[in-house]
Amino acid sequence: MHELSIARSIVETVCERAGDRPVHTVTVRVGALTAVVPDALRFCFALAVEGTVADGARLAVEHRPGTLRCRRCGTDARIDDPILLCPCGSADVAVIAGRELQIVSMEVG
Repeated sequence: MHELSIARSIVETVCERAGDRPVHTVTVRVGALTAVVPDALRFCFALAVEGTVADGARLAVEHRPGTLRCRRCGTDARIDDPILLCPCGSADVAVIAGRELQIVSMEVG
């Protein structure tokens, strides 16, 4: 469950930026290929914010699908599975999107 360490990092960053202002909402973008489970991240976030300026804040998760480009057939394909295979069957692929794990915004005040 690496979501707890990720949640702690998010909370640490958010609290640092918020200063003394209360945090109401944090929005993160999570790529499909990060192996992060959104519900587990929300659960861990709720634990990590206790006693901080973000205590009680809501975590919104934007899902970002995975996209790969096949070097064999040239196709760009959307994938949500961590097994990187082109629909043509080739494993010779480059990941274009889906590995994002970013804090997109936060609502304070």
